[in-house]
Amino acid sequence: MNWRAIRAIVRKDIKVVLQNKGVVIPIIALPAILFVLIPLVARLVPTLFAMSPDTAAETEQWLAAMPDAMQAGLAGLTPQQQMVILFLVYMMASLYLIVPIMVSSVIAADSFAGEKERKTLEALLYTPTTDRELLVGKMLSAWLPAVAVAWISFVAYAIVANLAAWPVMGRVFFPNAMWIVLALWVAPALAGLGLATMVLVSVRAEGFQDAYQMGTLVVLPVAVLMIGQATGVIAFNLGLVVVLGLAVWIVDAVLLALGTRTFQRSELIARL
Repeated sequence: MNWRAIRAIVRKDIKVVLQNKGVVIPIIALPAILFVLIPLVARLVPTLFAMSPDTAAETEQWLAAMPDAMQAGLAGLTPQQQMVILFLVYMMASLYLIVPIMVSSVIAADSFAGEKERKTLEALLYTPTTDRELLVGKMLSAWLPAVAVAWISFVAYAIVANLAAWPVMGRVFFPNAMWIVLALWVAPALAGLGLATMVLVSVRAEGFQDAYQMGTLVVLPVAVLMIGQATGVIAFNLGLVVVLGLAVWIVDAVLLALGTRTFQRSELIARL
């Protein structure tokens, strides 16, 4: 493959994305809300306990319904510390998974279907590149920024969470092994899932909004994980995260294989 041509496609697409406020604003706003503003709530934990004498009893009752693995991770902590760990380590884990899948979906929708709206797809299809080189360049244009945003969000969250919860925890408690695997193993896989889904959708979509609306269904599995954890059906732990990442990478491989077969230059030209 001509990697020089692929790098040119990646640079061009990323430049276009950075000039599109409709794409850039959600990419910046969502991580900022989730991993900067929300962790600051940890500072309110001592106040919440002081205001409501029954909060500790209600917390213990709720934790009693949680899986044993989660209860073991909270053993030996004060009620305030348990609330911090429960919220910032366990509950936020599922929310973190939204970021890579959302970012890759938005960028991929703009990269594939957005080309049709900007009337630039035809010129791109006639460039001297193979179908595979064009597809790889387009996929990397979405996957690399999504992984970068996920990792930057992880670092920012680690800093903010430790600072915000320091009055309660009195130590650096984040990240743990589960979160490191979540960031390095699962986040790239989910970025690939959003990308692979959008490749299949964008080939037939008429524009950015059409492609993105159809591709948002890929967030549903993450929503199921969030509900399962909130209700105590599942608990994020190191083993679950490793298996989850492996499962997503397998799905990625299948979807990308289908996308490679679907992405035919001649068919795209015919749809213009």
